[in-house]
Amino acid sequence: MLKRELVNKVAGQLDGYYKKDIALAVDLILEEISQALIEGRRVEIRGFGSFSVRSRRPRNTKNPKTGRIMNISERKTLHFTMSKSLKEALIEKE
Repeated sequence: MLKRELVNKVAGQLDGYYKKDIALAVDLILEEISQALIEGRRVEIRGFGSFSVRSRRPRNTKNPKTGRIMNISERKTLHFTMSKSLKEALIEKE
């Protein structure tokens, strides 16, 4: 789902609000989530899941094309854990 589709879906459910206001609200929510993750905080949305930042340790790997060994430095990655209710809903849908 694209952000535009999310805004259209929410606008269809909320009468009396302009799409530009809903788009602004979505932008503000995403900005706050991003800022919290940049600061290293965990973001939990009940009934949906939680986002956290994890560090991947540095490692050595081989370039498959040249065979040369490369050093990959430590990285930050985003980790998402879905909520129990979302997980159960996905299982039931199968």
